[in-house]
Formats: sequence, structure tokens, C-alpha cells
Amino acid sequence: MKKYIHIIAFFTLSIMIVSCGSDEKKAVVNTTPAINVKVSKVGVNNNNPFLSVSGKIQASKSAELSTRIMGFVKNVHVNVGDKVSENQLLVSINNSDLQAKKAQVNAGIVQAKTAFINAEKNYNRFKNLLESNSVTQKEMDDMTANYQMAKAGLEVANQQKNEIDAQFKYSNITAPFSGIVTSKNIKKGDMANPGMTLISIENPTNFEVLAMVPESEIAHIQKETEVTVLVKSINKTLQGKVTEISTSAKNTGGQYLVKIKLEKTPANILSGMFTTIQFPVERKATSEMVLIPMDAIVKKGQLTGIYTVSESKTALLRWLRLGKTYGNEVEVLSGLNVDESYIVSAEGKLFNGAKISLQ
Repeated sequence: MKKYIHIIAFFTLSIMIVSCGSDEKKAVVNTTPAINVKVSKVGVNNNNPFLSVSGKIQASKSAELSTRIMGFVKNVHVNVGDKVSENQLLVSINNSDLQAKKAQVNAGIVQAKTAFINAEKNYNRFKNLLESNSVTQKEMDDMTANYQMAKAGLEVANQQKNEIDAQFKYSNITAPFSGIVTSKNIKKGDMANPGMTLISIENPTNFEVLAMVPESEIAHIQKETEVTVLVKSINKTLQGKVTEISTSAKNTGGQYLVKIKLEKTPANILSGMFTTIQFPVERKATSEMVLIPMDAIVKKGQLTGIYTVSESKTALLRWLRLGKTYGNEVEVLSGLNVDESYIVSAEGKLFNGAKISLQ
């Protein structure tokens, strides 16, 4: 009996030691320093919001140059980034076959011209003989037909020369306007094929932005509307004006193309930069719209939420249902009420239940 009592006492003492150890661990957790955070209260939007969509900058004047003939590239006279002037030679393509055709055409012109001159002389001679009744009308008609055929033959030969001359323009690619070379897709010795882009140039004087607006919002966009364009890569805000609005989304998946002309600016903007365009639009019941900054949003997989402040001064992760984006803010459809506090930034890594200290 005493033996059992000693065993029970031993287990009781062990449990007490373990419990004490657990209490000590809990005490350590509870004494973890609080994370300093900045909070803000949920408010309602009292201003007219705007529609925010993504866009891309491009030069107002740009061209992708190609050729209509096939041949080996003899030389590429420019490099990417070079400034070029109008009609400056950019690419030379081997045109030996065109040279041979041109020689044939020139020979044909000489032959056709000789035949025409001879036919014209005979025509004029027979015309005089007909007046003196020295030839019959049938002979005159035959000579007239021969003269017309010789005249047509000369015209065909001349048009063939014009065709060859036009093809020579495609063997020497020149700049259609002054600008900067933005891409070079060919080098000396390569085979140039019809329709293949060889050189791209653009004039960096004027820029525009192409934006795709969803069908649910396109009715709010009007031509000549002044808009704000945010270029995040250079941290600049530019001004622009809507110049074109597409009336069809047949080939764009329900998105309508809108073109915005940018005002001239000293900012170093380049083609291809992504932008956010803010279209001012009138909306009803804007006072009921709850907006919070995008930077405060927490994403985990497909879920989005925000850290709020609990009554015990701990971080509490709240899942949200979000609506449309307006600049750097997003609309909260559900999950957050007016006048609730949420964490904007923290000096440490937040987690659900973390102790926080309000700044």
C-alpha cells in the first residue's frame, strides 16, 4: 500500500513540475514586446471618386518598317537608340535580281520605243496617202491598228519600269520621319522576308496612353475629358486629355480602347511604361462609399483582409470583400464598418493575436 502511495505522489509531483514549466512558457509569450503600429479610422468618402484603369505609354508617331521583297541584307546602317532624320537610309537589301529585271525592262523600252516611232511614221505616211486616195481605207485601218498597238506596247514598257523603280524603294529602307530607332530585328547577312519588321522607329516628341476600359464604365468616359496619369516607375503625375474612344469591344474581350494624349512634360517618360489613369466620373451616393488604402491590404492566397485593433490591444485579421479601385484606395463592400480602427503600418511582422502598441 505504501508503495502505491509513493508512486501516486511521484506522478503528482511530476505533473506539478510540468505545469509550472508550462506556466513559465506562457509567461514568456505574454511578455513578448508589443509591435508599434499606426492606425487609422474607417471613414466615408465625401468627394467625387474617379475611375482608375491601367494603361501603357506609346509615342504618338511610330512606325515598324518592313520590305516587300525577299533578299539578303547587305548592311544595317543604324543601331538601337540612334537618332535618324527623314529619308535617311536605314537598311540595304541585296537587289541584284531587281538590277537584272531593270536591265530587261530598259531593253524592252528601247525596243517598244523603236517600234512606236516606226509605226508612227508609217501611220502619218498612210494618212497623207489616204487623202490622195493612194491607199485604201482597209490599208489605213490596218496601219492605224498597228500604230495603236505600238503605242500601247511603249506604255506597258514604261509602266514596267515604274514597277521596278517602286520595288527598288523596298530594297533601300529609309526613315519615313525623324525620330529614334527603338528596335533592330535584322543584321547583315540575314534573309529579309516580305512583311517582316526590320526596324522600328518613333518620334519621342509627343506621347499618348492606351487604356482598356470595361464595358460597365465606358459610358462614363467622354472625349476631351482631362485625366490624371500616374507613372509609378518614375513617380510622376502627368496630365492628359481623352482624344479617342472605341465604340466596339468585339475583339478586345469586353474592353473598350481609350486613347489619351499626354501634355508635354520635362519628365523622362518612355514608350512602354505602365500607368494608372484616373478618369473623373460622377457617381450617386458617394457618401456611403468606404475607401481604405491599398497598402493596408493583407493578401493570403485568394483572400484579402486587413488587420484591425481588438479591445485587448491585439492585431485582429479581418477578411474583406473589396470592390473597385480608385487610385491608391479600394472600396470595401463588406467586412469593415465606419469608425472602426485598422492598422496602416507596423514596425514588425504582424500576425493574428499579436500584441500591438498604438502610436
